[in-house]
Amino acid sequence: MTCGLEAALLACASGERSGLRIIYEQEAPRLLAMARRIVGQPDLAEDVLQDALLQIWKNARSFDPGRGSARGWLYTVVRNRANKLRRAQLRDIAVDDRILLEIFDSAPRLLEECVLRRQIDALEQKKRASIILAYVDGCSHREIAEELKVPVGTAKAWIRRGLVELRSEE
Repeated sequence: MTCGLEAALLACASGERSGLRIIYEQEAPRLLAMARRIVGQPDLAEDVLQDALLQIWKNARSFDPGRGSARGWLYTVVRNRANKLRRAQLRDIAVDDRILLEIFDSAPRLLEECVLRRQIDALEQKKRASIILAYVDGCSHREIAEELKVPVGTAKAWIRRGLVELRSEE
């Protein structure tokens, strides 16, 4: 069956629509189930699968049988699309940093009593921004790096160092 998926992906890479049909027929129910587990909603999972199939069709040339199985590649595409949608949902729900600061500023008693706010305020701006992007906005390390225009390793280090500072203040 995996060889069939590999041939189907290679067919997609050559522009043959039959390859995408084979992938859909063989794997769609399981891919949809995985997307549903990640995003938590059947209708959104269907959107994820549709987007992923389009991405599979467009990017089939990047599949390299020497680097892994066709099934693994397909599931990675769907999982990444589902996680991207889930992060976007979390970002829509998450409180914007400016709004969070306004809430704190509008309640002086809360401001005085909130240890976490004082600790976060004490962090360097780059560490504070990294932590807020990661834990409030739900951004990945790569997204944080892009937002702050730094290498991924730098963004990871800022988050880690900021968390270490927050823990040391306990």
